[in-house]
Amino acid sequence: MSVNVEQRVDNPGQSQYGEDAWALKERIRKKEGVLKQRRGFFMDAYRRSKTHLFYEDERLVGFVSTRRDGYILFLAVAPEVRGEGYGERLVATVADEHRTVTCHARTTNVEALDFYEHIGFEITRRIDNYYEDGGNAYYLRLGEDGGLREKLSEFVRR
Repeated sequence: MSVNVEQRVDNPGQSQYGEDAWALKERIRKKEGVLKQRRGFFMDAYRRSKTHLFYEDERLVGFVSTRRDGYILFLAVAPEVRGEGYGERLVATVADEHRTVTCHARTTNVEALDFYEHIGFEITRRIDNYYEDGGNAYYLRLGEDGGLREKLSEFVRR
């Protein structure tokens, strides 16, 4: 990671960095066809969640928004910095605050599924017609038995 990386946070009820998050999400959606949330849904969920954001030289390179129960609503990393550890570190920030971390991922989003499985998430079930457009999802879980922090900390240290 660059030495000029700054972590910022929007707590529930805040949306200081919401527009930056929306712009990054939309850039990824247009390029990759994922993260298809409508603006109203996204901004409402963003305001209700806690969001950790990584800025590199004042440019948003990744963010994760989570509910109070450790469920990841949104995880996005700019395509040009993938593979540099931002995704793992964002998930680690969630894991530091929650015993269990969960999320959904499209069954067709192989890149996301590979990422989640690589850091230790397990698919617990498939849900047909989960998304508004009829897309199917997998429900993923990390840290079921309290070993989450150790497992993810070990992974990030590698």
